[in-house]
Amino acid sequence: MPTTQTSTLLLTLLLAIGLVFFLRAASKDRTTVVEVHSPRPALEVMEGLCTWLESRGWIRDGGDAERCLLEYRGRVASSNPLAVLLSILGGVGAGCLGLVLRELNPSLSWWPLSLILLGPLAGWVYSRRAARQEGIQIRLIEPAPQEGSTLRLRAHRDELIALELALGEPLELASDGSLLSSPI
Repeated sequence: MPTTQTSTLLLTLLLAIGLVFFLRAASKDRTTVVEVHSPRPALEVMEGLCTWLESRGWIRDGGDAERCLLEYRGRVASSNPLAVLLSILGGVGAGCLGLVLRELNPSLSWWPLSLILLGPLAGWVYSRRAARQEGIQIRLIEPAPQEGSTLRLRAHRDELIALELALGEPLELASDGSLLSSPI
């Protein structure tokens, strides 16, 4: 087998591996824990958080009064545009693999191009893995009465970012800022 064909096959297989890892990363659980502080009373902050969460479709799912814990549940949907993009990328990648296989072994005729039909499988896998039940936990950490309130929030990273952007100013919430900083 000539070097060009070998390198083309290797690069095509690396692209397929990259697609698999992208699928895994796109549907990965990104639950994060963050502590936020507010100079406002705990009752006012908790009320604001609960109102905001319920307006976004989260449903109260109980809690524990002794541990000062509230829990919310919600169903997170997958992104339809991302599912379509992944289906297209999967189809193009599978088609490229089919062309490489056809080039390596011409006796296969044109049937390797039928690998294109596997493209929608990538979007389907993403949709199945990304659509799931999520939860938010809000725990009040006992502060001194004059210091305001401190909360420990456990939720999906994107939801915590939305919460910090939407309620940071009105409720005077302050965290270490790590959610809004880029990892790059």
